[in-house]
Amino acid sequence: MSEVDLWYASRATGIVALVLLSATVFLGALVAGRARSSSPLFARAEVHRMVSLIALVFLAAHILTAVFDTYVHIGWWAVVVPFASSYKRLWVAIGTVGLDSLLAVAISSALRHRIPARAWRLVHWLAYLSWPAAVVHGLEMGSDTSFGWAQGVVAACTALVVGAVAWRSVEAVRARSARPLTIIGARPSLRLAARRQAGK
Repeated sequence: MSEVDLWYASRATGIVALVLLSATVFLGALVAGRARSSSPLFARAEVHRMVSLIALVFLAAHILTAVFDTYVHIGWWAVVVPFASSYKRLWVAIGTVGLDSLLAVAISSALRHRIPARAWRLVHWLAYLSWPAAVVHGLEMGSDTSFGWAQGVVAACTALVVGAVAWRSVEAVRARSARPLTIIGARPSLRLAARRQAGK
């Protein structure tokens, strides 16, 4: 591929990766929030997983084309180590943080049956860090963000994710408030209960 081809490929795969990552977070929020749907929960979880995998493929293509592009020098270390790039150090670092967070989520999901459920859930919360990092990285690094169509894509992704996360937060509060309050008192021992029974 020529330098121009790499540049166009990096732009295109970056935009597609952002859209797919937004869809992944959206679907994840709906699955975790137990959204009502005609399709069963396991089917929605499988769609969420497949979209996540496709997002990783496009993200990998975006990274490869960006690193191989000789117009700017980003370097392989900058892919996983924040602030390792001399080119637009801060914005590349934010993208690196988003990637590292997403990789942690992907690896923990692959090992889900081998790690405690609580640990998996804690790591999975990093998805909510990777998404805004990807948005900021794209807005500051993307050469298309000055165009109206690109701004529209980012706005739609933001509305989709923010709406889903807000809905999940409201549903979580409702679920907690709907739980019955139980009064737990000190339970008398069997011996004390027997003495009381004998004294009657």
